[in-house]
Amino acid sequence: MSERKFVIVDGSSMLSTCYYAVLPREIMYAKTDEEKQSHYDKILHAKDGTYTNAIFGMLKMVVSLMKKQQPDHIAFVFDKTRDTFRRELYQEYKGTRGATPEPLKTQFVLIETILEEAGFQVLFCDRFEADDYAGSLVMKFRNEIPIILYTKDHDYLQLVSDVYDVRAWMVQTRQEKADDLYKKYYSIYGLKKEDLNLPEKVFEFTSDTVYHEEGVKPEQIVDLKGIQGDTSDNIPGVKGVSSAAPLLLGEYGTVEEIYRAIHEVEDDKKRLKELQEFWKKELGITRSPFKALTKKGEGELCGEEAALLSKELATMKTDIPISLSLEDFHADSYRQDKIKEWLKRLDIKEASIFGTGNE
Repeated sequence: MSERKFVIVDGSSMLSTCYYAVLPREIMYAKTDEEKQSHYDKILHAKDGTYTNAIFGMLKMVVSLMKKQQPDHIAFVFDKTRDTFRRELYQEYKGTRGATPEPLKTQFVLIETILEEAGFQVLFCDRFEADDYAGSLVMKFRNEIPIILYTKDHDYLQLVSDVYDVRAWMVQTRQEKADDLYKKYYSIYGLKKEDLNLPEKVFEFTSDTVYHEEGVKPEQIVDLKGIQGDTSDNIPGVKGVSSAAPLLLGEYGTVEEIYRAIHEVEDDKKRLKELQEFWKKELGITRSPFKALTKKGEGELCGEEAALLSKELATMKTDIPISLSLEDFHADSYRQDKIKEWLKRLDIKEASIFGTGNE
């Protein structure tokens, strides 16, 4: 079952997920880096010592995607470094993340080579992140073809659009979670899971489901992160406003408009009181976020400055120059034989990736 679509795969997210999904228990429960490193030999690897656990999982996903979902066009986007332009804006961006384990780091380099040799376009560079390339691909081609974003990163939800037919195949932690979301949103319309034709553990987000799950429209995801922050990327947000953020954005639309409303009344005690009463009675915000939103501190990122910077950090680039045409991403370039060659070189059984039937 297929439909015309351009699938953009978040390669960094996928490879990392595959790596951590099948790590030996000794590494999963190790308490120190030294202890983890002492068990690296237990990670799935080829005879020559090349680590392959993440590559195994990712190639299995790619082969299944090409067979079952049959994209007309496909691209893979990757992160190359954390020292992108966002670090120039905020030095602590992604600062809470530990160093990438060496076994995973080596597999990033190798999977990019394998995918390129298998006929896929692979995009990455030093200055931008994977999602910036995804955003730029969406902006370049959304008028030409329906687009699917295949990822587990909720940042990608900002690109979802019913107008341009941009959807997100969001990978869930468990199949049960994906099934629960399916029952919640699609089964009521009589749709069968087979009709959606989704990969394993995936739930498809449209503008409607983004709104119901996140509390804001797709284009407001960056404003939501501007206020709530994002601990995974160490985006600060505004402390003490988290639960009020969707309610405020429902009324004002953007971070900038929230602050416009505040600035209009902050020097008038009567009007300020009226504003906070409006927030409480009309928007249902029980605890006023005014102090947190307007907090100022020397040497401390907070209030409006934190909100605007956080929004900027969360906003994907959509204007990276991409010289490739849509035809350059056509799935006809897919070379199954090249993947099979790599499986042999990496001592991975072909049947474990392609199955035992005729592919």
